[in-house]
Amino acid sequence: MNSEFTPPSEAETTGRFIVTFREEASTEAIATLENRAGIRSADLLRSGDFAESGIDMDHVPAEGGAVLGNLGMAVVNVPPDAAGMLAMEAGEDSAILSVEPEGVVYALSELRAFSLDYMRGFRDCAQSLYTSAATTPPGGEEYADLIEAAGFVDSPSHTWGLIATRSAISRLTGQGIKVAVLDTGLFLAHPDFIGRSVVSRSFIPGVVSANDGHGHGTHCTGTACGAFKPAVGPRYGIAHKANIFIGKVLSDQGSGVDGGILAGIDWAIANKCHVISMSLGANVPTTTTFYETAGQRALNAGSLIVAAAGNNANRSAGNFGFVGRPSNSRTFMAVGALDGNLRMANFSARDTARVAGSAVDIAAPGVAVYSSWPMPTRYRAISGTSMATPHVAGIAALWAQATGARGAALWLRLIANSRALSLPIVDVGRGLVQAP
Repeated sequence: MNSEFTPPSEAETTGRFIVTFREEASTEAIATLENRAGIRSADLLRSGDFAESGIDMDHVPAEGGAVLGNLGMAVVNVPPDAAGMLAMEAGEDSAILSVEPEGVVYALSELRAFSLDYMRGFRDCAQSLYTSAATTPPGGEEYADLIEAAGFVDSPSHTWGLIATRSAISRLTGQGIKVAVLDTGLFLAHPDFIGRSVVSRSFIPGVVSANDGHGHGTHCTGTACGAFKPAVGPRYGIAHKANIFIGKVLSDQGSGVDGGILAGIDWAIANKCHVISMSLGANVPTTTTFYETAGQRALNAGSLIVAAAGNNANRSAGNFGFVGRPSNSRTFMAVGALDGNLRMANFSARDTARVAGSAVDIAAPGVAVYSSWPMPTRYRAISGTSMATPHVAGIAALWAQATGARGAALWLRLIANSRALSLPIVDVGRGLVQAP
């Protein structure tokens, strides 16, 4: 399967720079920006001025930049020589930790549609086994043996991902938990989301609404937080009573920039979101100080960032790929993709240990995943580590509801309760995510 939007294999930059401040040194760092880079204080838009509504990217001064107060960072537009001067100031003893180029990121999915006929056939081939399994209490050993023998497939009532992760039999709903999906937005008029608590914000300059004109974000939001009883077809959503926060950080063409991603994370933290789902990335093997720091500061604030490991592998050809940016940050939970037989998806990236800690941390269903899609299509089945990621995000919301765990404690809950698989750790981390 070929991606409709394949991230380039080399880092793309925008000409802007991300400046990371030392903890509790924002005032000093901003003064350094003014003195060393020639940026006037009036030309720095501050996210704190917008509180929970999030920074307005349309008002970021072209000659200055934006300060993301919850993350302790700034996105600045300065000449390379000025950036070089700032970089000379950077270090552990400075108010500035790093100065790094802003890059471009993409939605990470294999946008090949699976027809309804295909899905019905896929379901029907194991229908008799599901009928037999229905006579055994859900979760019983006989049920598990039948499903294991047949492989996981969509049933009339639940998608295979919900069955494999035990979300289908969990009594948790995600109620009271805030889940942020940073993606291409959400098709806000989708029938399955009418009446839900949805807060949305666009971080794409020139785009006012977070409405999804692409589809990727609607699909990911559906898996993480879709309806308990959708209007048509099987249940596909996990945390069906969670409060949904939609940050449109990718355009309707499926691309965005680091500054917009960081602005979305800053906004999610300002809104005290417990889980942040990011099915996006770049095919770049190196990590950045700003993403490492953003992930850690999110954890410190009680927010867990779950991110797609990447689709740059072609395992059938002997190419195992590598975990890309930003999920290769040690402070992001990187998610690999499995098929219905709990085998690695051909495209799912492997941890190559190029960067210490840049591991695949956990795995989830990511092949032929059925979920919501903008109208009039309504539903669609696609594949990608993008599709695996919201399974983990939705289940993280269930664990957050069940245990009260937040941040790093929530991370530990997920990996400690995952299902061990007979696959390499570099592919699946601690195993298949499981719902409480």
